[in-house]
Amino acid sequence: MLDAKILKKGVLTLFLGAIAIVFLFPIVITFTNSLMTEQEISINYGSIGQMNQAARFVNLKLLPDQVTLEQYRKVLVDSPRYLAMFWNSVFMVVPIIAGHTLVASLAAYAFSKLKFRGRESLFLVYVLTMLMPFQVTLVPNYIMADRLGLLNSPIAILLPGIFAAFGVFMLRQFMLEIPYDYIEAGKMDGAGHLRIFFEIMLPMVKPGLAALVLLLFVDYWNMVEQPIVFLDDPFKQPLSVYLSRINAEPGVAFAASVIYMAPMVLLFLHAEAYFIEGIQLSGIKG
Repeated sequence: MLDAKILKKGVLTLFLGAIAIVFLFPIVITFTNSLMTEQEISINYGSIGQMNQAARFVNLKLLPDQVTLEQYRKVLVDSPRYLAMFWNSVFMVVPIIAGHTLVASLAAYAFSKLKFRGRESLFLVYVLTMLMPFQVTLVPNYIMADRLGLLNSPIAILLPGIFAAFGVFMLRQFMLEIPYDYIEAGKMDGAGHLRIFFEIMLPMVKPGLAALVLLLFVDYWNMVEQPIVFLDDPFKQPLSVYLSRINAEPGVAFAASVIYMAPMVLLFLHAEAYFIEGIQLSGIKG
């Protein structure tokens, strides 16, 4: 019986390891190719758009013959527009995450711990808006932004992101499992709801907040449709839109992609434990 369990665990480990390799391979090859010289990349990939598919294939080489940072120099020094688009992304994503987290946590506290008429019906409306595909709400958001004079302004992207329903749903499921006794104890000490929220509730939902921040960052760091629709000026668009236009030099595209992925990877590594705990608790206990 013990041998069967060990064998089953070993097979499962190998299977999950194979899946992990499949998912990590594009990231690894992007990073290693960004360290290749332009000549080596040209040999491996050639002119991809002009290839005869029956005659040639791309040579996916994992390790470079010669390591160089020339591609990163071209991106960071010779392409100032890349850095400008990078900071466009930062100045859009950070306010969205901060605003969304604050609004969603306050709303989640109200929906989970406060008793008022129509609470469940109002929360149902939140859930319904969350279930709608993004393309359904894109047109109403565009019309509203047009009437408010916000087109071609980052605010047209910030406001829908800050007041989206996903964070409310996720944090409410998390807060429902926190006993109401903590609220009663805070009231007995003379604390109001605002103080209870910041000093009692927020520290207890830290894993949920970390998971929400990470999910929001990935979602809005990679946004494409909103900037294309709401921002006519290419110089106001984020890096996620500009990255698709870097196709003249494959080596530069690899380096640009690595820099683009770096914030997401670093954030995940920093908040990995909180992220896993938050997803587990919000999913199982919800």
